[in-house]
Formats: sequence, C-alpha cells, structure tokens
Amino acid sequence: MQHLFTSESIISFLVLVLLEVVLGIDNVIFVSIIMNRLPDEKQQKKARIFWMVSGMVVRSMLLMALGWLLSQKGNFIIPERWFGKGFDLASIVMLVGGLFLIYKSVKEIHGKLEGEDLSESYGNSNTLTLSKALIQIVIIDAVFSFDSIITAGGTAKYVEIMIAAVIIAMIIMFVFSPIISAFIHKHPTLKMLALSFLVMIGLSLIMEAWSPEKAHELGLKNYIYFGMAFSFLVELLNMTMMKRQKKKRVVRLNEPWLEEKSAGDSDAAH
Repeated sequence: MQHLFTSESIISFLVLVLLEVVLGIDNVIFVSIIMNRLPDEKQQKKARIFWMVSGMVVRSMLLMALGWLLSQKGNFIIPERWFGKGFDLASIVMLVGGLFLIYKSVKEIHGKLEGEDLSESYGNSNTLTLSKALIQIVIIDAVFSFDSIITAGGTAKYVEIMIAAVIIAMIIMFVFSPIISAFIHKHPTLKMLALSFLVMIGLSLIMEAWSPEKAHELGLKNYIYFGMAFSFLVELLNMTMMKRQKKKRVVRLNEPWLEEKSAGDSDAAH
C-alpha cells in the first residue's frame, strides 16, 4: 500500500483526475441530452443513477483488464527478428493505445475547431422511453470510455490509482457538470491544452512500448507533468489578466455545453 502514497503516485492521481474531468465533460453533456428527452423527472433521475453506477462499474472492469494486459510482459507475440525488437502483449497494448490516443485527440481538436457539432445527432426534441434511453446511455458511455481508460493507463502506474481517479472524476462531473461545462465553455483553451497533453501521453506510450528501459530512464511522465502544470499556470495567469482587462472571448469551440444552474435544477443542454 505504501507505493500508492508516494509523490509520483499522488501527482499522477491529481493529474489524472484533472484530465478526466476536463475531457470527460463531453460524455456528461451527451448523456444529459439523452436524459433530458425522457418525459418526466422520475425517469431522468433513474437514468442518472444508472449512468453513474454503470459508468463506474464498466470503467473499473476495463481498468482492471488493462492493468492485467500491461502486466503481461516477457511473452513475445511478435518475434525480435521482424523489427529488431520483440513485442510482448503489454508493448502491443501500449503501442496501439498510444496511436489511438494521438488519433482521437487530433480528431477531437479538429472537431472542436472546424468539425460538425455532434449535439445535432443527439439533441432532437423527440422523447424517449426509459429502456431506449438507457441503451443509448450505455453506447455513448462506452464510446467515450476508451480514450478515458487509455489516458488512465498512460498517466498512472497502478490500477488502484487509475480506478480511484476515474471514480472521483465521475463523481465530480456528476455533481458539478453544469458549472464545469460553463467554465470550460468560457475558457476553451483549457480543453485544447488537455487534448494537446493527450497527444503527449500517447507519444509517451509509444516510446514506452518501443523501449521501456529508455523511457523509464528519461522520466518521460515527469516532463509531461511539468509541462502540463506550467501550461495550466500560464493559462490561469492569462485568464486573470483578461478578466482584469475585461476582454471578451473571441474563440468558440464547436460543441454543446450545459447551462450553469442551481444545484436542484436538471441539466439543460445547449
């Protein structure tokens, strides 16, 4: 248990919670859009509880599966003679996961700045039955889970930290989603910074898959953490300066967002 309370583990835990909250708000928005199409508040409450519980259970199971895959080192599936280096199951998972993370991050950056607004696919006003809503929630949650899980695997070393960070991030999003969504909508640079760091995490996974010894020797994750902390500090200073100068934001991301309301109100999607 002592390995869970080292400085490296605590930093990776905090970084992972921050990334999961900033990047996972899209998941909350699309699920909220579906829940708002249910005919009454009682069904909406049931759907929210179902999403919260199922999301935690599914992500925990996927993280445990990922942890097991990453522990399978030494059993070479791709022989050394093919690439001059052997690849075991853990290396293949990290390599594929890193490529997927880079692809998904760049695609989402493009979508936020130039692409089609995905809310049009979910935001029509037709009502849903509870069973159809739950099915759609499971599908959307599964789609958004993959990059969340791979991010956890690339950020933290231990499965316990991954699960704890993902669960806490989901609770934060569940309770404060309108506030977080409104804040990110006002400050889109935070979303772009988080997506940029996913590209770096994907690259670190690829390097660790290709040469784990050199990656560990270089301390790649420490550089990523430092770059992330410094960038967010600079952005906080920029936000403070813009607030004092009362400058208006000129960039709008092409995404839906939740209107900030009182805690008792249901989520409204825009």
